[in-house]
Amino acid sequence: MRGSEFAELRAFVTIAEQGNFARAAAHLRISPSTLSQTIRELEKRLGVRLLNRTTRSVSLTEAGQRLLARFKPALEEMEEAVRDVQNLRVVPAGTVRLLAPRKAAATLIAPHLGRFATEHPDIVLDITVDDAVIDIVDEGFDIGLRLGELLEDDMVAIKLGDDLRMCAVASPEYISKHGIPRDPSELNKHRCINWRWSGRRGIYNWEFFKDGHWMSVVVNGPLTVSCAEMAIHAATQGVGIAFWTESDVRPLIATGKLVPMLEEFSPHFPGWYLTYPRQRDMSAAVRAVIDFFRARNMPTLAASKALAPA
Repeated sequence: MRGSEFAELRAFVTIAEQGNFARAAAHLRISPSTLSQTIRELEKRLGVRLLNRTTRSVSLTEAGQRLLARFKPALEEMEEAVRDVQNLRVVPAGTVRLLAPRKAAATLIAPHLGRFATEHPDIVLDITVDDAVIDIVDEGFDIGLRLGELLEDDMVAIKLGDDLRMCAVASPEYISKHGIPRDPSELNKHRCINWRWSGRRGIYNWEFFKDGHWMSVVVNGPLTVSCAEMAIHAATQGVGIAFWTESDVRPLIATGKLVPMLEEFSPHFPGWYLTYPRQRDMSAAVRAVIDFFRARNMPTLAASKALAPA
């Protein structure tokens, strides 16, 4: 089998797995038009149609189903054989794709990139920074960073860094005009700065712990943002009450620009986790990345004492 023929078959399997030309092209790191041409060449060479295409979906023909059933196990066996040989290398090498939200990337990944490059010069670390909650397997990532409350059951999760704590804050000017809420239920009487998850339409509901359980509070106000830094800046200017991680607002509290509130309703909760799919065989490069960032971000707070939002 020539190299081009193997590439055509691998492209076909990827489309079947992804169910979509655009996703398959992204996974293979080629353009959709190149992928379409590759499949046309494969179908021309075999003399049968393998895929039914519409503008919205892709499905396998009977011939495609038969080819996938026979070739996919063989492809997986070949890839496993290659990984097995690569794992014998003394120095881990290859590309590792990592997905991290902005906050996690800034605090847990970025400070250690220089040392990582020195210790693992043959690993290409491909980092995507995105606050959207993305399925790392579907999108072709090897590793992801995610909050404990968003972990998936079928993924391995390793805790990185300390537990987190949310903090409601407002400027002294806002407080002088509107006062301080003494209970989360009083927030509906205040001007609050809403925050939206990247990639989601819905607004994040503020979470507090009261009477032994977590409660979700819907707030309203004059501003909605998808950038935490903007919410914090707006709070310092008296726009309203912001709700964000304590570590980000603590310096502004220390200088008197912001005043904390409702602290008794805001305990620590499990923070960031490094997560990856359960797999029988892991490349040496992926294992090296996991071990490196785990060692640099060992938690100092007792995770078992943290309260996880429901």
